[in-house]
Amino acid sequence: MGLFDFLRSEKKKRAAAGKAAAPPAADYATTYADAVAATKEAAERMAAAAPPKPAPAPPKAGRPPQRPATAAHPPHTPTPASAAHKAVPAAPAPPGPTGTGAVTRTYTVRAGDSLTSIALRELGNEGRWRELYAMNRGVIGANPHLIHPGQVLTLPGTSPR
Repeated sequence: MGLFDFLRSEKKKRAAAGKAAAPPAADYATTYADAVAATKEAAERMAAAAPPKPAPAPPKAGRPPQRPATAAHPPHTPTPASAAHKAVPAAPAPPGPTGTGAVTRTYTVRAGDSLTSIALRELGNEGRWRELYAMNRGVIGANPHLIHPGQVLTLPGTSPR
């Protein structure tokens, strides 16, 4: 037995002796009921001390009720870094004139492919699968997780890789 094992066993012995010498703990249900009663009493005292809320004014006829804009909550304008803006898939780029040398890239789906793997391999970022799906929703259908070998997908971007 090593030194640390010895110290650990002594600590356990002292803890067991302390538990045996301590008075029995109060019943859990009684303690819990006391805490609930104390919380209710505190809530009632706080409600009694609070000033009464004024009744809401009746709405004016002819106009729907409007919420006033407060300084604490100004209206939100989406920015490129906001989550609401990121959740919307990017709109496909409008097709350019074909005589200017613009190249439309396509990809033929192979067995084992997914939109994520295609986006990673062809676009360099697996997170762009939503953009890929948005451009090819007519080819893929309603379920973006169900693509079939042989489907020809249009890739975002106008320059070849």
